[in-house]
Amino acid sequence: MISNNLQVAFNGLKASKMRAALTMLGIIIGVAAVIMMIAIGQGAQAQISRQITGMGANLLVVFPGAGTGAVRGAGGNVNTLTWEDGLAVAELDQVTRVAPELSTNATLSFANQTWTTQVIGTTPEMTLLKDWPPATGLFFTPDDVQTSAPVAVLGQTAADNLFPPGQDPVGAQIRINKLAFTVVGVLTPKGAALSGQDQDNIVYIPVTTAQKRLLGVKYVRLLNVQATSPESMAFVQTSIENLLHERHRLGAQAANDFTVRNMTSLLEMAESTTAIMTLLLASVAAVSLLVGGIGIMNIMLVSVTERTKEIGLRMAVGATERHIRNQFLTEALVLCLTGGILGIGLGYGGAKIISALAGWPTAVSLGSVLLATGFSAGIGIFFGYYPAKKAAALDPITALRFEN
Repeated sequence: MISNNLQVAFNGLKASKMRAALTMLGIIIGVAAVIMMIAIGQGAQAQISRQITGMGANLLVVFPGAGTGAVRGAGGNVNTLTWEDGLAVAELDQVTRVAPELSTNATLSFANQTWTTQVIGTTPEMTLLKDWPPATGLFFTPDDVQTSAPVAVLGQTAADNLFPPGQDPVGAQIRINKLAFTVVGVLTPKGAALSGQDQDNIVYIPVTTAQKRLLGVKYVRLLNVQATSPESMAFVQTSIENLLHERHRLGAQAANDFTVRNMTSLLEMAESTTAIMTLLLASVAAVSLLVGGIGIMNIMLVSVTERTKEIGLRMAVGATERHIRNQFLTEALVLCLTGGILGIGLGYGGAKIISALAGWPTAVSLGSVLLATGFSAGIGIFFGYYPAKKAAALDPITALRFEN
């Protein structure tokens, strides 16, 4: 019976190809829109996760300044953190490594070429914390930090704009704000950050060199602290707060002059936000599926009217109400599933085109395909049931006498 219903349904589609195509168009567009919107949302979520994870696993960041002042401190206007604070934090239980940051914009020069970039003073722990090894050469050493050595590790963009193609920067002498530095390594390319900023347009130098030779300061802009595991982060955060509160000689009731930010919480918040946006985009796209379903119900009602005599004839030769109802439900389901399959192809192709043209990451998941397919099948059953029920309820004698 099922195979017979499917054969009749496909014969009906072939007999009215244009009408069937126009009827399926709403479903095709709806399914494609749902898949593309979910792909865009999930792609953005994956990109955000990669970017935040790229900052370092199990990472806490200590900013100078309290509360909203942490933002000012990140910019360098509140100077309450020192590298000695970082060394003390590194001795805490369940702390894997600590890397400071002290940044400034500077002009690099080599031969007749100049380039403006961000220079960050840090320690060798930075390359391990961010899992960002040099592509050529080496990162500077703890001895370089101890002696305030004039050595530099270039990001790929800085190296490309300072040196001619084919020249190895390692070992070359460059100037940073007219101070001579030796290039000891070039970092692996990393790409753009969440903000769109080029992460490779950067230069790392020893933090003590930045403090003494470049900026003449004793503070650092922030401390990157890596915990041993995600489960230990809350303990480490509390330990840092207690330690720095004591080191900064703050009273028992005094507010902290620093802020500890848990990057795992930031990742969870970002993922939650993108999940909500994905759901919103998919919901808006699903409206077109409902419109397509209404179109299918409309066309099925027209089909019932056009085939009234055929229905009467089927009943006259022994077809039951269930047979008639199942026949029209099958036709509606075939329309929706055919449109759904075509919509999947269109949605997948559209997601890839958006990714290629706009540079926006997309991720077509099996879940989104199954969701769109199941939804289209549900639309076919839901909107096909009333026309099918109406067809099954026709009186055979009245149907045989019907004139179109």
